[in-house]
Amino acid sequence: MRKEDCFYLGKIAKKFSYKGEVLVYLDTDEPELYENLESVFVDYNKHLVPFFIENSSLHKNDFLRVHFEDINTEAEADNLIGSDLYLPLNMLPKLTGNKFYFHEVIGFKIEDKRLGYVGEIQSINDSTAQPLFEVTKDGTEILIPMIDHFLVKVDRENKKIIMDLPEGLVEMYL
Repeated sequence: MRKEDCFYLGKIAKKFSYKGEVLVYLDTDEPELYENLESVFVDYNKHLVPFFIENSSLHKNDFLRVHFEDINTEAEADNLIGSDLYLPLNMLPKLTGNKFYFHEVIGFKIEDKRLGYVGEIQSINDSTAQPLFEVTKDGTEILIPMIDHFLVKVDRENKKIIMDLPEGLVEMYL
């Protein structure tokens, strides 16, 4: 399995018991969707390795208490601390309406109600306080804040996002 075919689920944060259990921080708004997983891919030594789950349960909202098969001691659990967890993309719940996954809209076109075609989404920068669409038009990069108020419609069929952008936002890049 390659990382490009997976989505980031979370990180093994710390040990939970002397029997090899760990607490996994889940990077999701709906942790209950991942409570009964059979297995996950663990980024171990720069490879995605399948780990089978013996049992798991939710712990304090964002954490999943996990006991992996064949991990039965604190020392074995220690080796996993800090490792990222992944699942195949096909396990993501389908989103509808104006909700979307970041990876889903790469390559979509941005269209403004006033200006028309703005450019194509190359990537999404989520390292800032407000995530940004990184859009290119004729070799020029345009950064567009992903604000619900600006978002009119996600048109999956035609691979475009229709927005109502404030006057001057796009123009300052061109």
